[in-house]
Amino acid sequence: MTEPKITKELIKEHGILEDEYDLILRILDREPTFTELGVFSVMWSEHASYKNSIKYLKTLPREGKGLLTKTGEENAGVIDIGYGLGISFKIESHNHPSAVEPFHGAATGVGGILRDIFTMGARPIALLDSLRFGNPEVPRVQQLLKGVVDGIGHYGNCFGVPTVGGEVYFEDSYEGNPLVNAMAIGLVKHEHLQTAEAKVPGHYVVYVGADTGRDGIHGTTFASEELTEESEENRTAVQVGDPFIEKLLLEATLEVIELGLIESIQDMGAAGLTCSSSEMAGKTGMGIEIDVSYVPQREPNMTPYEILLSESQERMLIIAKPEKYEAIQAVFEKWDLHAVKVGIVTDDGMFRVKENGIVKAEIPAKSLVLGGDAPVYDREFSEPEYLKTTRKFKIDDVSTPEDYNATLKELLSSPNICSRHNIYHQFDHMVQINTVVEPGSDAAVVRIKETGQGIAAVTDCNGRHCYLDPYEGTKGAVAEAARNIVCSGAKPLAISNCLNFGNPYKPEVYWTFVEAIRGMSDACRKFNTPVTGGNVSLYNESPTSAVYPTPTIAMIGLLDDYNDAIRSFYTDDEHLIILLGKNCDSIDGSEYLKTIHNRIEGGAPIVDLDHEQKLYDTFLELSKLGVIKSAHDCSDGGLAVAIAESCFGKDRRIGATVNLKMEHRTDAELFGEAHSRIVCTIDKVHLETLLEVCEKHQFPYQVLGETGGSRLIINDLIDADVEELYNAWRNALIV
Repeated sequence: MTEPKITKELIKEHGILEDEYDLILRILDREPTFTELGVFSVMWSEHASYKNSIKYLKTLPREGKGLLTKTGEENAGVIDIGYGLGISFKIESHNHPSAVEPFHGAATGVGGILRDIFTMGARPIALLDSLRFGNPEVPRVQQLLKGVVDGIGHYGNCFGVPTVGGEVYFEDSYEGNPLVNAMAIGLVKHEHLQTAEAKVPGHYVVYVGADTGRDGIHGTTFASEELTEESEENRTAVQVGDPFIEKLLLEATLEVIELGLIESIQDMGAAGLTCSSSEMAGKTGMGIEIDVSYVPQREPNMTPYEILLSESQERMLIIAKPEKYEAIQAVFEKWDLHAVKVGIVTDDGMFRVKENGIVKAEIPAKSLVLGGDAPVYDREFSEPEYLKTTRKFKIDDVSTPEDYNATLKELLSSPNICSRHNIYHQFDHMVQINTVVEPGSDAAVVRIKETGQGIAAVTDCNGRHCYLDPYEGTKGAVAEAARNIVCSGAKPLAISNCLNFGNPYKPEVYWTFVEAIRGMSDACRKFNTPVTGGNVSLYNESPTSAVYPTPTIAMIGLLDDYNDAIRSFYTDDEHLIILLGKNCDSIDGSEYLKTIHNRIEGGAPIVDLDHEQKLYDTFLELSKLGVIKSAHDCSDGGLAVAIAESCFGKDRRIGATVNLKMEHRTDAELFGEAHSRIVCTIDKVHLETLLEVCEKHQFPYQVLGETGGSRLIINDLIDADVEELYNAWRNALIV
């Protein structure tokens, strides 16, 4: 088949800039073939090369105690938890595919992140997700929400990994471009930990897994451009997954790893065979040669271009010694999967592609990978004009509520605060029978049955706060994630991130990205939670606007004993309710300001990192002493919402009587979203211990009242039936 002639129009269609094409000419010292143009297109896209973000990503803290991998160099990060075990975890986006095909987009997002985990040699033990949609009353948003939830549930439930937590937010900015971020966690023995590197010339390149089709071609470049009215035409860029094949692939992959049959392994995710093969060679200075005629294909007459760029799901690439090839084949045949030699590692540094022995592409491998010859940009940036308006907000611009009972009830039933039960109830969160703390609490906790430890996990980000102040908002996202981990009784260990932003060529958008990275760096350094890896998702824009800056934080923490896990809900009557932290004097950026006053203004709540760390130290010492009965962080909706949500136990509703010492304006005290605050309960006999620990750490506290009864009473402001509040909270969101 004759390949198309390279024209300016064809170059533009591939998303390659004029300067980038000139660089390609210099690298090759000739004009590229059509196949080579496709290779450069996907490998130099933002999604694969991070060309507009890598400069700032390198400023994040990427080293820390216990890290077993180098950030950004493997499929997922791994952190040591002792006993010869490591936890592998990562979060990634599948935003554009989910906007066009919500079911398949979300499902394959789950499938892709699971493969990142088991290519590390880890068995997946948990899934979480972080989702953003527009106004839930809009019919199209309802369709997107239902499709995404169905896709996540379908893939995770069929594959057999519990979906244990996550978050869902609704803001108008996400209406045309929803965000679907998926996090996976796995457990790996140190001796089974894998790399994704081609090191030895003569070793075989082995394709394993499902057949290659035409689905997902240019999925990487599709993810590196804005959504437009014509984006619906890009359905072929969305992959279709099969969780049952992925389950077979998991078992076969872990078996060849445990048998010591392979040298390295790489998921065929973004950019498919092109990315997996060229990156394995480019990292080490080796070359790789493949012949696409050997690639198992499910559609006839596929061209080398299509085979290389296909993002068909459930496929991996293995590097192995020639003498291990037959044993690898035997394992994969046992699981009804392909294991086919498609190439060989070379020592010439070239990424060479053949079809029936005829060369179709020949490119220096290092020119395609991070740290090689791929372009790196530092875009122009400037502070957004809208901040001049939002910063003018003063609390006196709005009035206080006339009826605090009604205000609390309205907040509890608002889309960003109400129960997510109708969503997570569709996910199997008990499969593998290791889920200790189920969805609905501050952090999920999963048991490590081999050691008795517990892994706490969360996803967190308040996009509205990041819109109002990306630096403080991102600091706050890290702080809230850590606070949720701490509320479960666990020590924060590390994060992965999913950086969702608009078009980097727009200076105001790029400024928010730069500021967010700065905030993340400061917070992670303070909390000793290094960034183990993650994903950058730019061009999240619809024809009307960019999404809010949304640097989603995926964090894990460790409990020495999973039996010590703490939940968010009151456990009994006559327990003292304690506020660890200070009173709030601001309603800036709050759910209260948006829901009650229809204003998105002010700044983001400011995080005093030293004060926040003191909170963690204070709380974790109390937790170790066995003092804490329940704990819930103050975030969306503020103190009153945190107290109310703590009443909503799974099996029993427990009331509370609170006498808050008012220091500021009433609505700020009740509904402001200041950081560094936890509402917890203790037995009365432990009050003296709590006072001693708080004094030791010089951390402020307040005895608010005690649990019991059937009503929530806060001063003379709120007096409501808990069951009525619970029903308003529980039944608001229908999916």
